[in-house]
Amino acid sequence: MKKSLLALASGTLGLGIAEFVMMGILPRVAHDLNISIPEAGHCISAYAIGVCVGAPLTVLIARTRPLKQILLGLAAIYIFGNLCAALSPNYWMLLLMRFVSGLPHGAFFGVGSIVAEKVADKGKTSQAVALMIAGMTIANLFGVPFGTLLSTLFSWRVPFLFNTCWGLLVFFLVWKWIPSLPALPDTGLKGQFRFLRNLAPWLIILTTMFGNGGVFCWFSYVTPQMLHEAGFQPESMTWIMMLAGLGMTIGNLIGGRCGDLYGLAPVVRFTQVFMMLALLGTFLFAGVPWLSVLLMFVCAAALFAVSPPQQLLLLQNSRGSEMMGAACVQIAFNLGNAVGAYAGGLPIDAGLGYRYPALVGVFVVALGWICVSWYIRRERRAVSVECKN
Repeated sequence: MKKSLLALASGTLGLGIAEFVMMGILPRVAHDLNISIPEAGHCISAYAIGVCVGAPLTVLIARTRPLKQILLGLAAIYIFGNLCAALSPNYWMLLLMRFVSGLPHGAFFGVGSIVAEKVADKGKTSQAVALMIAGMTIANLFGVPFGTLLSTLFSWRVPFLFNTCWGLLVFFLVWKWIPSLPALPDTGLKGQFRFLRNLAPWLIILTTMFGNGGVFCWFSYVTPQMLHEAGFQPESMTWIMMLAGLGMTIGNLIGGRCGDLYGLAPVVRFTQVFMMLALLGTFLFAGVPWLSVLLMFVCAAALFAVSPPQQLLLLQNSRGSEMMGAACVQIAFNLGNAVGAYAGGLPIDAGLGYRYPALVGVFVVALGWICVSWYIRRERRAVSVECKN
């Protein structure tokens, strides 16, 4: 692996821990701060909203800066947000710091995707982006279970302190290994949003938001589902979260490879079918321990198999506005997280049990499947018209 991609992957690993560790420590945060589990789930939504705000804000402030400088600034915000989250004295401060921690997320992925595309070998662009994203999947394989274990042994605050230390390492690696690439051509602030005049990028954004949001209807509450529906003990959540991380890692690498071989949009559409089937199975068989874990693995793999193709699809449909285009996938991904965490909590609040968020997720993913199918149909029609001319 190129050192530049390794530096980017270290950043996405840290961001992955920061984003997903809340799923593993949710009950402990709720208990310590004397709030309900759905209220603690708002910390997931706060991070996601921070992502949605931070990406366009970065474009507004730093679009004329060299790419390496932008990455260093984002790493500094990541360090600050996680340190303050660890020291939060109450729920409202934690909620605010989760928002701050989310600010650099989408922008780091956006700028990182541009850097990965520039340093990638010919014909391996999707795989290069997948290697960058691999940091996030490895976070779920090792980092998030490690954070869950730290929370179990010490306090839910310790994982945030770990994130702070990791952020310092990311800052150093970006400074040391990322090449000094020039700033992107400045098309002005309006130019960064010009690509949104077309329908195609909106369809990609919507399929990302709904597809990932549907999985997060369930994944936001995977810990209570495994404890109360499948009957696992709290000590089992460490290896269960590691298995989810393994699924994400394998799915991400397969998605990157298949995207180069079979086309980006078809891979997204095919994978979203697996998402719907796995979520439906989770709802139906939530009380069967081994099957719940197997279906969790499939859902996690599908969630990240679509990530590299979606990232590149929006890059391809935002030429001249690459920074905003690349960030839009992470905006959509995390907006889906926020909507998913909220929508998944509704049946729990209604007293229906922890298996019902997965059923809500089936219908949300179906909306994403409709959007990507519409996109593919439009692209085929455009190619057909070109051939006739």
